[in-house]
Amino acid sequence: MIFAVYLRIFQKKNLTSHMGSIKFTKETYLYWYEMMLLLRKFEEKTGQLYGMQKIRGFCHLYIGQEALAAGCMTATRQEDPFITAYRDHGLALAKGITANACMAELFGKATGCSKGKGGSMHFFGIKEYFFGGHGIVGAQIGTGAGLAFAEQYKGTDNVSLTFFGDGAARQGILHETFNLAMIWKLPVIFICENNNYAMGTSVERTSNVTDIYKLADAYEMPADVVDGMSPEAVHEAVARAVKRAREGGGPTLLEMKTYRYKGHSMSDPQKYRNKDEVEEYKDKDPIEHCKKKLLEEFELAEKDIEVINDRVKSIVDESVRFAEESPWPNDDELLKDVYKQEDYPFIVD
Repeated sequence: MIFAVYLRIFQKKNLTSHMGSIKFTKETYLYWYEMMLLLRKFEEKTGQLYGMQKIRGFCHLYIGQEALAAGCMTATRQEDPFITAYRDHGLALAKGITANACMAELFGKATGCSKGKGGSMHFFGIKEYFFGGHGIVGAQIGTGAGLAFAEQYKGTDNVSLTFFGDGAARQGILHETFNLAMIWKLPVIFICENNNYAMGTSVERTSNVTDIYKLADAYEMPADVVDGMSPEAVHEAVARAVKRAREGGGPTLLEMKTYRYKGHSMSDPQKYRNKDEVEEYKDKDPIEHCKKKLLEEFELAEKDIEVINDRVKSIVDESVRFAEESPWPNDDELLKDVYKQEDYPFIVD
């Protein structure tokens, strides 16, 4: 994909520092714009296909939160593992799982990234260092720390990025994991994608601590609150945390203040918020922000933007064609990849 080229350019020469300031290059904004646009258009098409019942089951869209994926990608290396919850399409695409493999998975086809057996909530890509897609709220927090422990044990300087929502911050596993991560100084960044609502329930109604980053204080863990609608702010915060982790400084909690333009899932009537609130956040749209930067600051021509738009549309259209034409899994796939212990002692016949 063309934005992978931009990423390689970025990793070689993206940032120039002058008296502590950071300037992002044209290549960076091109990468961010095209990648976020792909995430947006892929999910808009997903929503359309879900309405046509070509995609079934649970489906949670990432629309509005794309700046997190963009900023995290440019602040990390490909071999840094990512793990998230069930709102996983955007991060999977950002990490490099192809649109074809993602769409095929949504269709339940054998060519999907999880062989058609995971569906929307369980995208997975070993070679892309994307470790899910997890349906149990908060379960990935402990697994993300486990990925970091594995990297530490193997002696790499890779850093695990562990994403979870504001609702998952209420789970007990968060506190157990934070404690061990600090004791062992694990190279993990805990990223709370705070989009204001756990399903349809606001943070204010579920927690006495509404500033989620403050939960780190109990463990003396470095923490920060970040504008999650800005790829620049996300990049800078993640880059600081990654540097600390690579140098043996242990974990960081980042609360990313973001927003989803769509409902919690495709079945969400969204009666808990009004249209004015949604429109207020749409005014901060990160894709339009990057487009404006490219047109005004870097003097990119409108025709160049159209070339990018057409390329993204082509990728999404091809992913639908690929999914439609792909085969269903064979019947003998049903029990493959399912493990059991033959002598498990706790089942009585």
